[in-house]
Amino acid sequence: MCRRLSISADLSEIERAFGIEQVLYPYQRRFNISPTQTVPAIRELEGRRVLDEYRWGMVPFWGKDSLNADIYSIHTNSAYWKLTERQRCIIPCSGLYYWRQEGKKSYPVHVVLRKQGIFGVAGLYEVWRDAQGRVQQTCTLLMARSNELIAEFETRMPAILDPEEADAWLRPVSIEIEALARQLRPYASERMRLYPVTSLIENEQYDHLDCIQELDVRLGRVKA
Repeated sequence: MCRRLSISADLSEIERAFGIEQVLYPYQRRFNISPTQTVPAIRELEGRRVLDEYRWGMVPFWGKDSLNADIYSIHTNSAYWKLTERQRCIIPCSGLYYWRQEGKKSYPVHVVLRKQGIFGVAGLYEVWRDAQGRVQQTCTLLMARSNELIAEFETRMPAILDPEEADAWLRPVSIEIEALARQLRPYASERMRLYPVTSLIENEQYDHLDCIQELDVRLGRVKA
């Protein structure tokens, strides 16, 4: 399960990469995002592609919190399946965090793409009002099988979309389960790399540029 990510791209980079036509909140770069915190998400709204802010951990008005969701599990839940039909989104990311175990010790690593600074993860969103009339905007990341790189940490990984796949995800033409599964396949491990980062990211409130800087594990400091 993915429990930590970063989005260090400037707003202009996100707008170019995903064809954003409208931004609905004051975007800020984030270097250490944890579940229940907010993430940027892209969706189609009245024919326009918009960027808005959602709580990571989808809380539908009818169900429990969901951080990550598997497309085959969703297929067995009729309520989730309706979201797959109508309420798809993309969560822009710069990297994913995992913890590498070496003997009795572990340290965090940052997983990024080799040639592209930003990527999109397929997601679902929900918008509703609570008993006090407050709007609740929440989202969940969809998962694929892990590639060889991520398999060291988890059996599943966020479903990363190429640009043409992102367009298809936001403008669905099919909700047939096997067609969706082909869209949400493991991302090629040779297109990704990982590197060690500061253990300060274990503090969910620590959100600074040094979270994403490569660390020399032997020396315990950022690489020159």
